[in-house]
Amino acid sequence: MAVLEILTLPDERLRQVSAPVTTFDDQLRAFIADLEETRLAGPAAVGIAAPQVNVFQRIVIVDVSGRKNTPNHGHLVLINPEIAHWEGFEMAREGCLSVPDYTGNVIRATRIRLTANDPWGRALTFEMEGYEARAVQHEMDHLDGTLFVDRVVSRRTDLFRRKVYQPGGQAAGSA
Repeated sequence: MAVLEILTLPDERLRQVSAPVTTFDDQLRAFIADLEETRLAGPAAVGIAAPQVNVFQRIVIVDVSGRKNTPNHGHLVLINPEIAHWEGFEMAREGCLSVPDYTGNVIRATRIRLTANDPWGRALTFEMEGYEARAVQHEMDHLDGTLFVDRVVSRRTDLFRRKVYQPGGQAAGSA
């Protein structure tokens, strides 16, 4: 397994639309292992999408199981995911490995029905809500070349510079 390089803004490759996966083989599963290794190497990422590592296929990994009191389906590898139904909406703060310097307030559906394939091509269906639904929507946006900064209501009031902490506890940025 390998930790892959993560593309970051302003890299225009992040705007590329990804193609559906058509071959479910050992090569795909090896790439998924590298993608997971990359997610785990990042700073507390609950998800990652293939386009973030310069692979333009419809693959996302999401795992919000480490967040307390959050309904979830555990560690998910979703191939060719599609939202079949959504309802409700809520604004909340999001961050992204590909936009390391900012977080932002984004409106997302609160409940979704998701269809996808697993790494062997088997069909999956999930009912998701809350934080898990938000994380999946965020990662799926990458498959269409959309970043959370494209969805903030106002870049003036809903986009925030991340705090960067240096050794010794000195803040090097502002919220």
